[in-house]
Amino acid sequence: MELRDYVGVLRRRWMLVVSVALVVVAVASLYTFTATPMYQSTAKMFVSTTSESDAVQSGNLTTQRVASYADLVVGESRARAVIADLGLDLDPDELASKVTAEVTPETNNLLIRATDADSAEAQRIAQGYADEMEDLVDELETPPDADVAVLKAVVVDPASLPEKAVSPQPVRNLALGLVLGLLLGVGLAVLREVLDTTVKGFEDLAAHTDAPLLGTIAFDPATRLHPLVTDLSSHAPRVEAFRVLRTNIQFVDVDQSSKLFVVTSALPEEGKTTTSVNLAITLAQAGGRTLLVEADLRRPKAVAALGLDNAVGVTTILVGKVKFEDAVQVHESTGLHVLASGAVPPNPADLLQSRAMAELLSTVRGRYDTVVIDAPPLLPVTDAALLASQADGALLVVRWGKTTRDQFSNALGRLDQVGAEPVGVVLNMVPHRRGGGSYGYGYGYGYGYAPTQDVQALTAAGTPDPDQEEQVRA
Repeated sequence: MELRDYVGVLRRRWMLVVSVALVVVAVASLYTFTATPMYQSTAKMFVSTTSESDAVQSGNLTTQRVASYADLVVGESRARAVIADLGLDLDPDELASKVTAEVTPETNNLLIRATDADSAEAQRIAQGYADEMEDLVDELETPPDADVAVLKAVVVDPASLPEKAVSPQPVRNLALGLVLGLLLGVGLAVLREVLDTTVKGFEDLAAHTDAPLLGTIAFDPATRLHPLVTDLSSHAPRVEAFRVLRTNIQFVDVDQSSKLFVVTSALPEEGKTTTSVNLAITLAQAGGRTLLVEADLRRPKAVAALGLDNAVGVTTILVGKVKFEDAVQVHESTGLHVLASGAVPPNPADLLQSRAMAELLSTVRGRYDTVVIDAPPLLPVTDAALLASQADGALLVVRWGKTTRDQFSNALGRLDQVGAEPVGVVLNMVPHRRGGGSYGYGYGYGYGYAPTQDVQALTAAGTPDPDQEEQVRA
């Protein structure tokens, strides 16, 4: 991934990064403000030689020994001695965990630090260890036949009474929590992006097909209650999006007077029926002779969305019970002609590849400018592929953030197996961009022209920049 890719990931998943950072900061805050304050007292000792021998030799001896005494400070024997001297109600291991010792680099200074929740107790423990070490050095460094020790340790800075707690440190903890939270959030965002194989824009589509992106439809939670564009005002963004799709699809096979398209998707719940119905309505509103055919003989939904009767339709025509003219219905408010699916048959695939179906398609092609066929999804059943092989091609509806790249590729493979061509792709349920607008309602807002390659490129995996978008239009 390049720097631009990481920036795109942060733009798309900034809420995840912020959420993780806030959680980590909250945990750091909880620890910081509930932890018991701890105080630390330090006693400084100076270890020197009492010998009048060579200064260099004495210095080397002192340096070697002072490091050893730093190690002896935290031993169990010293802890037992301090407990006895101070009368502490602690076991040796518990006391030893409160004490540290270190040698100041390039000096003979030994620092003894004691930490406790009680500042006075921390001072008492540090001073007790310092006094004990004075006696220990004197004992260890006095030869058996001598009265004076070779080395001596002197407390030069007695243990002080600490006024401020050394832990917790709110500023440091919260700053570290924020930094760690941001790093963790960015890591999770990148990991999620890497593992996310869903289609997020034009580049994902272009990697699998040369078919153009004919339109993008933004996600609108009100669609389930009001699926038709006729339920919206004439200047609503969703209506404009379908007008752009209508205009773009008219540029497909411009030399052909009559067009017959199958609208399908890889899997259910990707919006292919709603797209079929609204595209057909928009084409009819433009004055063209338009027919919507409900060819999903398994789960028909298009006719119900229009409020029409589904008793008579494709299946009744194919079995010879009614003629085409008697089965066609008209959606009064739009002038759209609709051919329902009819009764659900036990053998949909056999009916759709029958000679009667081929004759029906030939009939409707000769009577209408545009025929929109709402077909089942490609991957679960073969119906849509069979229909696409007899039509001018398939219009694939892809759901943003749900349809995976593999599913899209497999759907294209189903079409290729029967020699059918995808005439274009509709990217559906595209999320809104920041600022309340959306980038899914079509790029020719109010103008009705096909999106250029440059504009399509703006729909790549991230949210397009509105200023950049305007420049491309200009």
